[in-house]
Amino acid sequence: MSFHRVQPPRRVRLSDAIGEQIERLIVDGTLRPGDVLPTERDLSKRLHVSRSSLREALLKLEARGLLQAGRGGSLAVTDVSAPTITAPLVHLLHQHTKAAEDIQEVRHGLEAMAAYHAARNATADDLRKLRRIFKAMSKNGSKRDALADAEADTAFHMTIAEASRNVVLVHIVHGIFNLLRTSSFRARDLLYQHPENIPILHDQHAAILTAILARDPEAARAAAQLHFAFVQTSLREMGKNRVPDVSDNRPKVSTRGKRSARS
Repeated sequence: MSFHRVQPPRRVRLSDAIGEQIERLIVDGTLRPGDVLPTERDLSKRLHVSRSSLREALLKLEARGLLQAGRGGSLAVTDVSAPTITAPLVHLLHQHTKAAEDIQEVRHGLEAMAAYHAARNATADDLRKLRRIFKAMSKNGSKRDALADAEADTAFHMTIAEASRNVVLVHIVHGIFNLLRTSSFRARDLLYQHPENIPILHDQHAAILTAILARDPEAARAAAQLHFAFVQTSLREMGKNRVPDVSDNRPKVSTRGKRSARS
């Protein structure tokens, strides 16, 4: 066995240090997909670096696909977590009952995790956005449009995932965006056939939001679990061509949700 002389690590170039700082801002969610960076002159002043070093760092980040050129020479953060499940595959999955149930199970786990971490890590901007989306979801009262509500529902749950500040979770949720949107529409298309489900869904979303605003991770997770357990149970019963008994489902699902929250 032979050993070789260990060479001291080379000094980090200033441009690399600049790039690492911008990368960290992207990873922790401070810089989000689509955010436009300040002008080169402004950014160099904020970082207290020369414009030549900054330009070198930005070029490297652009070459790696983390930044993309925009109008007027501006640079914006690239959406590196674009949907990976295509529309044809989404359509195929929803044509099979077992696959459709699997989708709801995956959502159940991911959304509960996202709600838990959002209650811990959401910023003031995240909370304002959640309030705004929830208000839009509530404005039509009992007369609802399944497609419009599905879009709002997807935005609500996507925002919760982003508020978790867990970059891996955010990437996964963005990757199945098409799946979430189609799943939400199909669920509402069925659930809205029974108007009594509309206020129940509203109350469940309100409970998730309230727990996140209260910074109560366990309550947020339990509320998300209750919501998706109710959707799963209702869709399963409708699949049997039987109208679900809402009054029977609610206590049963609630107990199940609270038990899971402690696990």
